[in-house]
Amino acid sequence: MKAVIIRRYGATDVLQYEELEQPQIKPDELLVRVHASSVNPIDWKTRKGMLSFLTGNKFPMILGFDVAGEVVAVGSQVTRFRVGDAIYGSTKFPGGAYAEFAAVPENLAALKPKNLSYEEAATVPLAAMTALQALRDLGHILPRQKVLINGAAGGVGMFAVQIAKAFNAEVTGVCSTKNLEFVKSLGADRVIDYTEQDFTAEMIQYDIIFDAVAKRSLAHCKKVLKPNGVYISTLPTPDVLIQGFFSMFFPGQKAKFVMEKPNAQDLVYLKELIEAGKVRTVIDRTYPLQELAAAHAYSESERTVGKIAISGGGV
Repeated sequence: MKAVIIRRYGATDVLQYEELEQPQIKPDELLVRVHASSVNPIDWKTRKGMLSFLTGNKFPMILGFDVAGEVVAVGSQVTRFRVGDAIYGSTKFPGGAYAEFAAVPENLAALKPKNLSYEEAATVPLAAMTALQALRDLGHILPRQKVLINGAAGGVGMFAVQIAKAFNAEVTGVCSTKNLEFVKSLGADRVIDYTEQDFTAEMIQYDIIFDAVAKRSLAHCKKVLKPNGVYISTLPTPDVLIQGFFSMFFPGQKAKFVMEKPNAQDLVYLKELIEAGKVRTVIDRTYPLQELAAAHAYSESERTVGKIAISGGGV
């Protein structure tokens, strides 16, 4: 099969489009013909070696977590899927989606939302589950709460705005000037242009502040977080870890960081939201698998609005 691999960590030029053996699935896995994948920051951070303490030096390595495609074989223990099913889901760390075929654990997959193309479906899993788990599991979001999403036009932020609205929260999105209308179209009740206004200098206080781009520290946000509010970041920064530790023992503001845990139950829940029209995905650019290096470079530029899709693979 064709796949994009790395044989060492480094810049985008380490991504090589080559021929590899098709993966052998385990009893609890699906063999999926990949129709599409997507790019998340964790993919290029892994490529650069920033997570080498977890990934080690076992090469060649196929990256990519998000996958959407057709089941072509099932392991002996699989009960929820059949050959021919259209699915979306996640591969196991450190990836495997940037290929014609991928091994996908049954417990990390769900049937693809009927109203999404393969490219659209492939942009959902990691980013949307991160947003969902941050707001629901860490923030314990409730109706009518005031929620602020920093980085509301990015991949995670885009889903966070919509998921918060699905919980009937009052949502404020923070983004750049050019993305104001986009964030409004996602359903945000209020939008702040960070180039013109600093949300941490406002008089308004929020029940939940979700920093989806990890650009503002808890110290910056304390004044605009309610006394029992929750600050959530996508990075385990020292102040989040320290405040998070002390907040376990004392009342007051909480600090947490989200580490996405892929699972079938959340994929099914997101599928229901998507098919009900409460959540949609937005693709900024689509690249063929052979041009993955360009897709990584664009993601690293941090100019992405929504998500980057990767088409090809096993189409």
